[in-house]
Amino acid sequence: MSRIGRTPIPVPAAVTVDVVGSTVTVTGPNGTLSRQVPTPITIRQDDGTVLVERPNDERRSRALHGLVRTLVANMVAGVTGGFTKELEIVGVGYRATAKGADALELALGFSHPVNVQAPAGVSFEVPTPTRIVVRGIDKEKVGQVAADIRKIRKPEPYKGKGVRYAGERVLRKAGKAAK
Repeated sequence: MSRIGRTPIPVPAAVTVDVVGSTVTVTGPNGTLSRQVPTPITIRQDDGTVLVERPNDERRSRALHGLVRTLVANMVAGVTGGFTKELEIVGVGYRATAKGADALELALGFSHPVNVQAPAGVSFEVPTPTRIVVRGIDKEKVGQVAADIRKIRKPEPYKGKGVRYAGERVLRKAGKAAK
């Protein structure tokens, strides 16, 4: 058995988990998330916990067991506390400006500003012009939006300029050697 898959998911008092067929819906103080569960995996509720079970030890079932358990646990964590990803902007003249809670304007060295619109369920916060905080209840969406923003101007290896995750180390290369 998968150690991750067989671990029960604790459900806080403010959260309700509904399982209808192969659809799991988690509702909490921050919102509602829903997800289809792949066919061989089943989900059942015990008192205050959710258990993810697999029918057999086939390779696909074993692979999906821990995955589905982690996805449901992330749904429960998202509707209770939410998720955040922080990005840092490094470079002279590089900055971010908030245009409401769901839009950003980025100056990243291009001839024009880059506008980024947040999808539903994701919001932006700009505490300083060189820092962006992406917030939401869906961990997958938050991570994808942060990756899309980083992809606009990845950190380059010579001067380190660009958009990077908070705490990310960029391996630097030596420039041309002078003669």
